[in-house]
Amino acid sequence: MLEVPPIDFSKPLSLGPLLERAVAAVPDKAALVGARGRQTYAEMADEVSRTAAALGELGVRAGDRVAVSLANDVDIVTALMGIWAHGAVFVGVHTVLAPPEKRYLIDDCEPSLYLTADAAEDVGAPRVVTLDEWRTRVAGADPLDPWPEGDPLGLAAIAYTSGTTGNPKGVMHSQHNALLQGAVAVARGSYDADDVFLCVHPLTILNLQVLHGLTTIQALATCAIADRHDPVSLARWIKQEGVTHFAVVPTVAYDLLTHPEVHPDDLATLTKPRVGGAAMPESVKLLFEERFGVKPATSLGITEGPTLVARQDPDRPIIEGSCGRALPHIDVQVLDDDDRPVPVGEVGEICFGPRRDGPWAGVYRTMLGYWGSPELSAETLRGGMVHSGDLGRLDADGELFIVERRSQMIIRGGNNIYPAEIERVLGADSRVAECCVVGRPDNRLGEVVVAFVQPAAGVELAVDDLLALCRDNLASYKIPSEICLVEAFPRSPLGKISRSQVQTMAKG
Repeated sequence: MLEVPPIDFSKPLSLGPLLERAVAAVPDKAALVGARGRQTYAEMADEVSRTAAALGELGVRAGDRVAVSLANDVDIVTALMGIWAHGAVFVGVHTVLAPPEKRYLIDDCEPSLYLTADAAEDVGAPRVVTLDEWRTRVAGADPLDPWPEGDPLGLAAIAYTSGTTGNPKGVMHSQHNALLQGAVAVARGSYDADDVFLCVHPLTILNLQVLHGLTTIQALATCAIADRHDPVSLARWIKQEGVTHFAVVPTVAYDLLTHPEVHPDDLATLTKPRVGGAAMPESVKLLFEERFGVKPATSLGITEGPTLVARQDPDRPIIEGSCGRALPHIDVQVLDDDDRPVPVGEVGEICFGPRRDGPWAGVYRTMLGYWGSPELSAETLRGGMVHSGDLGRLDADGELFIVERRSQMIIRGGNNIYPAEIERVLGADSRVAECCVVGRPDNRLGEVVVAFVQPAAGVELAVDDLLALCRDNLASYKIPSEICLVEAFPRSPLGKISRSQVQTMAKG
């Protein structure tokens, strides 16, 4: 076993010392593998340093936001690390978002630089750098010497998550927040230098950076970055790179299980699979174990975490419906409307904060708040805990069960979709009187989006026109699988649309 210095939890974590630790221990080991090629730890650290220098040459200052909209490859990992090395703030912009959605994020966070692979897109950023220009600038920059000293507890990333109003919220995190989960996992022996991580989902999502690149450098492991997520390509990645760990949504696991060209020996090295982001039927978990010989661990992840708050222990019996127990550095409580703990087994709001006792006491820090929303930040962080808005219960063993996700959120293939986002787009059409968007259960995706629309009086409305409106204004995964025109909606006694009855209509 490779002997390396343990990670020091006596002070807040920051990228520089952890990257130096990795380079000193394994300079010639593969750190990142992507479509662009392979980088050793020494090469990765050099590119990170040059990235920071290139940002300075482009006029980016410490504290500036840098928006990044790149496909999965080596560049997006080194971009995040270089942004941090420069003391700036990483903002991931999902590549599949529609132009109006991207423009909203850019207007909200006001980045000084927008890095994109799409030279043709115009989202209103003051300075746009395309990927080709970016690579040229990074290659030509001189490495920083020394790295600037940054504040590990200061703002380092803004991760946008949908809100119940239909507009995304920017969750603010520090370097310490984003690095802590990987550091704890490594300290507990969950991962080590023999592991190979496979990143399947978009690294524009901060949670995915936490689970992959940022954990990899602390484990001194290797991170393979998939540029495609069809089951045959993923099976090829796993077999070729000897992947031991991935974290995927249930849809990906389902496709690996059911595709005729994926064979059990393709996944022979996969000993630490994790499935999260949406509910996974117990039958699929058991089928996964039967076919591949290993149980996937499920978990509860949340952007405000960042990422995992609770997870199943693969060595413990599967408890149907549970998303596991709180991670060792996090205190999870279920509280009533007055922020008092509810009795075991009763339903309340899932809240989490730092562990107050034991070896991990005080190590975890909550999110810094929501960008530009001090009142919402204070409300969400009252009492020093993150109030998730999710309803759940704890059993006597500390197993956490989600009863209802936030508001009426739809989880399609691991992607969080708030009906209000889609309702806002549909409702902007003057031909629409009212609309209601709900989820319908789906074996593969978990849920699909179904929209019910009541046309305005005296107008004709075509479903194809509404679908075109959605395509122009929404990411592809948010577009309804079905739009149903209705003459009237079922109502509650107060005259509001009865969403529960609409949900029943969708299932019928």
